[in-house]
Amino acid sequence: MPIISLQLIKMTMILLLFLNGILAFLPGIYILITRSAGRELHALTTQTSSLAQKGITEEIAGLVGNASALVEAINDLIKTNAGIGVFLTTLGVGLMGLAIYLTFNVELF
Repeated sequence: MPIISLQLIKMTMILLLFLNGILAFLPGIYILITRSAGRELHALTTQTSSLAQKGITEEIAGLVGNASALVEAINDLIKTNAGIGVFLTTLGVGLMGLAIYLTFNVELF
């Protein structure tokens, strides 16, 4: 039966920490690039704004209220997606930085 040394356990834990950092960093970047400012959201916001302006000119109060509520919901959705992306990116960088710190500052022998 092979003997697992303390050095191997520490290196495995540091490697897994670094890999977890990569697995958090990459989706965070993907979310920031693709989902926080998607074309569909811009199109929906533009159409909702034109709908609200049409409601104002034709004096339809309910249409204007619903359109403004929809614009606010879209803005909150964009902020939430950006927040998730920033959190995952920051978490990934932190985990990778911790793994690098541990690699150079923990005695493995």
